[in-house]
Amino acid sequence: MGKTFICILLLLCYVAYVHAQPSPVDSTSQALPNVTNVTSGTNNNFNTPFVVGDIIIEGNKKTKPYIIERELPFKTGDSIYLPDLVKGFEISRQQLINTSLFNEVVISLKSFRGYVVDILIQVKERWYIFPLPYLKPIDRNLNEWAKQGYGLDRVNYGFKFTYNNFTGRNDKLKLWLITGYTQRIEFQYDQPYADKSLKHGYRVGFAYSFNREINYATIDNQQVFVDSLRNGIRQWAGHIDWTYRPGLRTVHSFSVSYTHQEVDSGITYLNPKYYNYGRTSVSFPELVYNVNYVNVDYKAFPLTGWQAEGTIVKRGFNNAMNMWQINANATKGWALTKKDFFSWNGVGMLRFPFNQPYINQRMFGYGNMYLRGLENYVIDGSAGVLTRQSYRHQLFKFNVPTYLKSKSHDHIPFRIYARLFSDIGYSYNKNFTNNSLTNRTLYTYGAGVDLVSFYDFVLRLDYSFNQLGQKGLFLHIKNDF
Repeated sequence: MGKTFICILLLLCYVAYVHAQPSPVDSTSQALPNVTNVTSGTNNNFNTPFVVGDIIIEGNKKTKPYIIERELPFKTGDSIYLPDLVKGFEISRQQLINTSLFNEVVISLKSFRGYVVDILIQVKERWYIFPLPYLKPIDRNLNEWAKQGYGLDRVNYGFKFTYNNFTGRNDKLKLWLITGYTQRIEFQYDQPYADKSLKHGYRVGFAYSFNREINYATIDNQQVFVDSLRNGIRQWAGHIDWTYRPGLRTVHSFSVSYTHQEVDSGITYLNPKYYNYGRTSVSFPELVYNVNYVNVDYKAFPLTGWQAEGTIVKRGFNNAMNMWQINANATKGWALTKKDFFSWNGVGMLRFPFNQPYINQRMFGYGNMYLRGLENYVIDGSAGVLTRQSYRHQLFKFNVPTYLKSKSHDHIPFRIYARLFSDIGYSYNKNFTNNSLTNRTLYTYGAGVDLVSFYDFVLRLDYSFNQLGQKGLFLHIKNDF
């Protein structure tokens, strides 16, 4: 299997090398929503700068015009050469799509008035209010739920209310009332544009949760639970964030939060290192700085461009909780041909000091940090690196009519891609070394299919192989609801 993996990896690298100088591609056609329609008009004197005249916006029933104009690399009165303006159209469309406010964006030159050009921006807004019933398994993924027998006792249900674009300024209001396996109340409000300069914003939120079942240890690379303890685990948490976005693509944020957790005293017998020192509760402040850069064609499913994120976390200041954490995540995508794409994703995480309690040791298998083909396992650690390589070929691209009277939802777009992939990862663990997948190089590979639709819906079906000689079919679903 090791030789097969190396062959797959070399094949992916060879494909990327062969197409290192890609043929010209209409970059607007790579994103999921409709592409920019650019008309250059009749004046072909590209050596003379034009002046941006009126910017006319159509279709924004809820979104404030200045929120749309915030995403443009030009403004009324700017002098700009026409080819550069046309490039600016694609940047504008990309930026507007990545706000997650619109299903479609079309930008065109509306008219020429001498050397003054008027610009037309047409948008189709999404639905922003989602008062939805909530029903979701609590396990890490669908395969893990299947291992638990698809039990309904392992399902959360309740009410999830999300109001995106609450005041038309791309702000978000979220209220969750969840019961079932986990009892959870959560509120959050995110206002990214709180001042006239549209550069400063804030985010506030709090959450309470109670769960009778506790993941108290990892044995044989599997989460181990106990649900016979009366008091279970409770958590209260609150946070307030400040955000700063000086330009189009970079966002800085600084967060201050406070968390209190407590578990049943029986956990200290099962795993004295759950909180360390045999504790049954812990309270700690947390400071987080994050910087995020996005320059991709479509943020929910990037094919071209690159994005990067870095995070520094300080959790706690005493013996009960004392951790520094540094995260880095970068993704780069290349168009090899009009229908072929290669992408690389690299992730790194470092926690120190290395002697962390069990609750601070989660690494692979949680959230979006996993190796495709090792979804059935969790790998704990205080430091880890992960690299993913993917080659995609677009198979189909089509729209299905909805027959709704709504102009913004008259069809549903679909894109389907075939994919080859390989992943490599490593997790270092100083304290919990009794699991075979820690402190060793991990690798997986396989093939899959991606289905992409609107509202940032992505369905991924993988058939994966890992170094343990195992293979299997894995399903992953991501959406914006």
